[in-house]
Amino acid sequence: MNRFRRSLALLKTAWSVLRAERQLLLMPVCSAGASVVALGLLAVAAYATLGEETGVDGARQATANIGTVAIAIVGYLLIAFITVYFSAALVAGANARLTGGDPTFGSSIAEANRRLPRILGWSVVVATVSIVIDAIESRSDALGTIMASIFSAAWSVVTYLAIPIIVLEDLGPIAALKRSGALLKQTWGENIITNGGIGLIGIIVVFLPTLALVVLGIASGTPFVAVPLIAIAGVWCLVGATVLAALSGIARTALYRYAVDGTVPTAFVGAGLEQAFATKPARR
Repeated sequence: MNRFRRSLALLKTAWSVLRAERQLLLMPVCSAGASVVALGLLAVAAYATLGEETGVDGARQATANIGTVAIAIVGYLLIAFITVYFSAALVAGANARLTGGDPTFGSSIAEANRRLPRILGWSVVVATVSIVIDAIESRSDALGTIMASIFSAAWSVVTYLAIPIIVLEDLGPIAALKRSGALLKQTWGENIITNGGIGLIGIIVVFLPTLALVVLGIASGTPFVAVPLIAIAGVWCLVGATVLAALSGIARTALYRYAVDGTVPTAFVGAGLEQAFATKPARR
């Protein structure tokens, strides 16, 4: 419970940073918007590549081909790039704010643009891992699902600081992965708990209210009640996910700063950041 409270304290402090620098919200908003547009275009392109064949019952059914597979692979890469790019811009803006700067949306994007080759390289790595995890998870037995979950959780832990490292240390994807793993070994502790705590807070604050509104809407049995409730649920989910993504990026940047500098960013003094790691912070 103390660890969960510490995660909550970190998010509260991140909220105060976000209130002072509201432009940081634009990063997850742009990421979500670009992802929706990209998925829509990819869905249309994939549909156009589908072929048809006659099943054993004589019915015509759509079939995928090499073109569909190629578009799917491009989709993994594109979504990964969009996510990593705007996450990098968020980290750049948050770092500027935490180190006494006055970032803008433009300056944050400019910093991400400076790391564009690194971001693209990391996007390829992320997309590849996502494909592997989805392939494992697609197995029909329970073992495949369990293996995919373990792999996904381990990957999230090992790469927790990868984007701050890419943005702030200008390292390539392989070097950033090694550096992130090294920081994890040297600072093994509650960075994992913090990440899990943020996820738990997201479930409590975003997912459960959204689910409750949808269930209430369906249970009402009337469109006059169901439609507004489901619409409110959708808006709440989008807004909540956007804010939580911004808060998570700020907290992750603060954890990185403490891990490499050994000094708590001024905004996070008193938020329990010193207890976020089990051992002495690493030095560059």
